[in-house]
Amino acid sequence: MQQKNSSNKTSVVSAIIASVCIVVYLAALVFAALRIYAGIEQRRMVAEQEFFDLADLASSAGVLGFMDESFIQTINDSLAASSTLEGVIISGPGGEYAFERERGTAVNWVNDSPRFKKRLDFSRQPLYLPLRIQGLRNVNIQAVAGAFDYGSLTDILKRTLIMILAALALAFFTLLLESLVRRPAAVYRRRDSRPGDSPVPSFTAGESVDLKPSADLKPSANLKLSAERELKGSVKAEQVSSVPPLPQEPAAPQRAGGAAAKKAPLPEEPAETPKGLYSPHGNIGWEAYTTDRLESELHRCASNEQDLVFITIEFKNSGRQDKNFFNRLAEDAVNFFTLRDLIFEKGERGIAVIFPNIDLDAGFAKSEEFHNRLLKKYSDTFTSKTDLCIGLSSRSGRLIDAERLMFEASEALERALTDPVSPIVAFKSDPEKYRAFIAAHKN
Repeated sequence: MQQKNSSNKTSVVSAIIASVCIVVYLAALVFAALRIYAGIEQRRMVAEQEFFDLADLASSAGVLGFMDESFIQTINDSLAASSTLEGVIISGPGGEYAFERERGTAVNWVNDSPRFKKRLDFSRQPLYLPLRIQGLRNVNIQAVAGAFDYGSLTDILKRTLIMILAALALAFFTLLLESLVRRPAAVYRRRDSRPGDSPVPSFTAGESVDLKPSADLKPSANLKLSAERELKGSVKAEQVSSVPPLPQEPAAPQRAGGAAAKKAPLPEEPAETPKGLYSPHGNIGWEAYTTDRLESELHRCASNEQDLVFITIEFKNSGRQDKNFFNRLAEDAVNFFTLRDLIFEKGERGIAVIFPNIDLDAGFAKSEEFHNRLLKKYSDTFTSKTDLCIGLSSRSGRLIDAERLMFEASEALERALTDPVSPIVAFKSDPEKYRAFIAAHKN
């Protein structure tokens, strides 16, 4: 619940930050558009005033001599001193004359007649006046002005970019913080919980089962199971049995008289110590690695809300297998499940398979397919379908630890080994009842 509240708060903060970033983006665009528009309008006013001043100078210079060297120099100097005008065309009785701030940037010549270029950065305002020069008629002056002040435009774009980058940085750090806060929580695991203390769902040799713990269920009591089976083909009907409690630690030896208590025998050293990734017994994972790898896969699947099935396989010792039979069986399992690093040895005649991203029904179907394939391949060894048994259990949306899941699959395998008809037994729980039991016995 605490994690959910934290996630909700993070979502609210993220939504607020996203809204702020959108507002900043829009404000930056509006700011840039208004500043650019205001700059254009100001340049139009300046261009108009500079054009009127240029026309007055041209009228005054024309009285002394139209289109002489002094007149031309006056027009060029005025055009160079202007901050907006880019080109001037003066027409008179002798023809048309063009002047440019920079040669070739404002005027085109068409059939020896000058025309202003059509450029996007040129203002479209009309700048045209007749010149009053004594003794001359039909003398006119026209000009073209630049629409943008590139220095001011650069400054506007820089300010806009800074605003956008600030909002982008805020959004990035918010996303980073949210990803850190929303990291998947570790799978909840009670240290005081043991397989015998949790509710044990019912077993089935068919497809579905129900969880029916007894009314007086206690963590220290033997758990009663009532298995309600939906049958397929020749599967037998209901069985009732009890799950044995976890083995208790032997009591300390009592002292008799003044004699010293006898020491408990030391446990035997394991026959082989795991070395490397795979065991030479079948070229699959060491049995000692099963719990840690299953715990890791359960954590990953819980984080991604995926299911997982744990499958245990064991063949009965019929006396017909040679010493390499287990190796061949292990290789068949690797070829079928294609997950060598998720397949482990289990005792002398058993194999355990971790099958992620699959539910119990699909796992049951895969187990049936594998079982039928092996019976057909080793028909001379497996004379009965119950010579090869499979037990399986799944996460089923529960926050469950590896020991619990391995215990369930092992109990399912024990049922299969003792069942004279059904070689495959599935262990399925009701997640809601499981959570209710955990909550009731949490304290």
